[in-house]
Amino acid sequence: MSIYTNTPGTQGILPDEYGALVEKPVQELSLAMQVGTIVQTGSTRYRVPLLASDVTVGAVEEGAEITPSDVKFDEIVVTPAKFAGLTVISREMAEDSSPSAGDQVGRSIARQIANSVDNALLNKLTAPNPSGLAALDGVSKVPAPVTYTNLDPLEEALSLSEAAGGNITAWVMSAATALELAKLKDQANSNRGLLNSDMTAVGRRQILGRPVFVSPYAPADVVYGISRADMLTVVREGTRLDVDKSVYFTSDRVAVKGTMRVGFAFPVAGAHVMIQNAAK
Repeated sequence: MSIYTNTPGTQGILPDEYGALVEKPVQELSLAMQVGTIVQTGSTRYRVPLLASDVTVGAVEEGAEITPSDVKFDEIVVTPAKFAGLTVISREMAEDSSPSAGDQVGRSIARQIANSVDNALLNKLTAPNPSGLAALDGVSKVPAPVTYTNLDPLEEALSLSEAAGGNITAWVMSAATALELAKLKDQANSNRGLLNSDMTAVGRRQILGRPVFVSPYAPADVVYGISRADMLTVVREGTRLDVDKSVYFTSDRVAVKGTMRVGFAFPVAGAHVMIQNAAK
């Protein structure tokens, strides 16, 4: 990681941990970082080995020869995509030695990057965006009704994930869908909702014991069930925060650019479930 400025000795928003001013907030803000397993890599490509066939195991007589069997491997190759955010600040803020100045700048750029990463995870976007859940071949699918009246589609999603060897650890949906499900009651003429509160996070809801994550980038007609162990969020080392005082020289402003490389891998596609409105 490196950082550049045209003024020798300038510090302000240039602490030793400048890369962390972007990377840490992204991990806090990004849905992809929260629902997946974060993997750090120093390489341009990250390879995920897949076991294509298991070792043959069976009961044998004591002292008998054990028949050897071959193990076949495949792999997923992930090339983390470059996400970048740019903001313009005053020279006064750039030269402010207060730690909060750097935090605010880093968080502003991190928010841009986190939004782009989550959009790529939940929607089918063109290159250079990484391929996410919406483009995942082999993802388990469950039809959903036009209007939810119960949690049966989500129960089916749990079953499909478990059948594929997964375990749904998070639900991801739009705010409108989350509200629709939150209004479901445990029985007629009751005020008790079907959803439970997550006691470990204020304001967070749970469905069937799994936390609900609301994202503005979740398609309106889709609920994703994600198995954390089967989703890798690959982050390439080398997150940068670059400062340039020349590009906006005439207005006495400073350009601050953050870059971060992120990709996704789904070793067991069927462990993840897409619940999609049957009418859409």
